[in-house]
Amino acid sequence: MTSTMRSVAATTTRRAWLAVAFAAFCIGWGGNEFTPLLIAYAQQAGYSRVDVDVLLGAYVLGLVPGLLLASTLSDRHGRRPVMAVGVVASAIGSLTLAVGDVAGFSALFGGRLLSGLAVGIAMAVGSAWITELSKPPFDDADPGTGARRASICLSMGLGAGPLCAGLLAAFAPLPLVLTYVVHVVLCAPALWAVLTRSVETRTEGSTRSLLQGLRVPAATHRRFTHVVIPMAPWIFGSAAIAYAIVPALVADELGQWALLYTAGLTVLTLACGVLVQPIARRLDDVSSARAVVVSMVLMIAGILAAVFTALTRSPVLAVLVAMLLGSAYGIAIVSGLLEIQRIAAPDELAGITGVYYSLAYVGFLLPAALAALARYVTYPVMLTGVAVVAAACAVRCASGWSKHLDTARPFEMPNR
Repeated sequence: MTSTMRSVAATTTRRAWLAVAFAAFCIGWGGNEFTPLLIAYAQQAGYSRVDVDVLLGAYVLGLVPGLLLASTLSDRHGRRPVMAVGVVASAIGSLTLAVGDVAGFSALFGGRLLSGLAVGIAMAVGSAWITELSKPPFDDADPGTGARRASICLSMGLGAGPLCAGLLAAFAPLPLVLTYVVHVVLCAPALWAVLTRSVETRTEGSTRSLLQGLRVPAATHRRFTHVVIPMAPWIFGSAAIAYAIVPALVADELGQWALLYTAGLTVLTLACGVLVQPIARRLDDVSSARAVVVSMVLMIAGILAAVFTALTRSPVLAVLVAMLLGSAYGIAIVSGLLEIQRIAAPDELAGITGVYYSLAYVGFLLPAALAALARYVTYPVMLTGVAVVAAACAVRCASGWSKHLDTARPFEMPNR
């Protein structure tokens, strides 16, 4: 092999993470394209607030098995085939949602389950795969780059999906169909990229049984239980407040612009989550829980701002809520990933990533829970209660500030 050919091969290998990132982006797109259409389903299809919030959180039921099973299957059979299944599941989920406008609630629920399964695969397998491809011998990127790349590509997909959906719903015909068709078309090149342009990192399959693979010892690590678990549900809990609960609170003030406003608020939340991630990395400290605690403080501030939004019904104040909670989301998701990378052995990385994201997505059930309670308690009161619970979790995270680090794996990121 000539030096030129070796150089090209090395460059291709270093860029192999891009194929996985594109697939994760497309799956994230499919997982969140439903969000800005909540108002459309309520106004045009006649579903109640509880119905649409149940559909919003329904994909958690598909996501959690996807997170936990996909990581084990990818250890046994390789990252590539499992990630390919994720892209296919995402496309089929969108097709099912496209016919849901006619087929009814059951089809919508099934489509959301499939979308959740796909997002689970992207988060567990995709995040672990991108992290592996960002380290030697595949890449010589700076330590911690893999976590940031995985988080950014998923967040960009989660933001691009609702942006496209909101624009189509506002200006195109048949938005409850066309939105999903666009995503299905996008999945085709993503599947091609995974199958032909990615580099497999699991060349030797795990010999553990499926049941053994579901055991993740790192999940019992004291650093994980004291610092990561109390924070994790607030990752997507904060995002759900920003772009599922708050837009509904101010929708009556916006008239025909409510749907486009919801899409904009969703994009703003996730854009802040992406833009803040370089700061999140600098906040990360191998000797403390600084970044985790900062994210929780921002979450509490954002939830309290949401309380005032519920009282005033102010669309302007809702923008501040989105910025605060989006920033909290971005810092939290990266800091959690960096914490688990320090805890887990290489063979446990996909498994602990699955557990981490499973806990994170529990927060996405919050809108449905509050919608069900809304007949008894007002939103300002409920959100105040949510802020109190978040404050208790922040105290728990802070109590583990510099504890249980002696048994964590050494991590090569310099202290900043």
